[in-house]
Amino acid sequence: MLTGVTGLGACVHSAVYSARAEARHPPKGEQVEVNGHAVHLVERGEAGAPAVLMIHGASANASEFAWTLAPRLEDRFHVLMADRPGHGYSDRPKDGHLLEVQARQLAGALDEVGVDEPVILVGHSFGGAIALRLALDHPGKVDGLVLLAPVTNDWGGDGIAWYNRWAAHPLLGPLFTQLAPIAGPGQARSGVASTFHPAAAPERYYENSAIGLLFRPPTFRANGTDIMHVRPQLIEQQARYGALDVPIIVFSGAKDTVINPMLHVGQLKTQAPNVELVKLPDGGHMPHHAHGEAIAEAIARLASAPDER
Repeated sequence: MLTGVTGLGACVHSAVYSARAEARHPPKGEQVEVNGHAVHLVERGEAGAPAVLMIHGASANASEFAWTLAPRLEDRFHVLMADRPGHGYSDRPKDGHLLEVQARQLAGALDEVGVDEPVILVGHSFGGAIALRLALDHPGKVDGLVLLAPVTNDWGGDGIAWYNRWAAHPLLGPLFTQLAPIAGPGQARSGVASTFHPAAAPERYYENSAIGLLFRPPTFRANGTDIMHVRPQLIEQQARYGALDVPIIVFSGAKDTVINPMLHVGQLKTQAPNVELVKLPDGGHMPHHAHGEAIAEAIARLASAPDER
């Protein structure tokens, strides 16, 4: 009886939390239907200008770029920021944890909004794996990649937080994620510092990046499932990097404590042609905050005519 009441209370709390989080951080873009599922796409700048598609990492959404990189680019580019499937306000298709499915949805969103020319892809962290997959599976849509502290390779160990394991569990996950709004926001606010280490986290980062949307139960489950299932996919994907024939610029912080730069970035440099590494000796896992101007310049360089690169 007590367990049932506790469970009901958690469900009520999560529903109230989700409603408040969505009221605080409403959709800022349009819902584009791709293969029967909505992709939330935020657009800035002028349609018809060279297009840049930005793909966020784990635990995040399109707002991550809306106040960091987009303002530096929107006066000269058609900037598109997508919520990955199951995150922010994008639907989660069946098998939405697959890199190929996420890449397919984002590629389809470009078609639906009339982006006909190849784009520059920007991928942060987990979004780097999606950007690479989109370039591999849909090469005609991509003119170049700018990767920010990207996940690129199987890291060979565990390294998966216990709460992501529980969230992704096929039986217990739906129940466990009802608890995410209770402890998650407080833990995330205190954990932001480690994500930005060694730099200080920007003021109001949690609010400006709409991190509160993560702790809605379906989103928390999608995030955990993505992380739990990515390693086997990376083993298959990393074997294909030699086929990438577009320029790739990678920004990597030497003091990144979230991923191992040598494993992910160092390996990519040996696997794919045309990789330019921008080393950030004092940088961490969030280069688009501290080095936004340099990243914007790199994007502009790749978007220029081939003879101007």
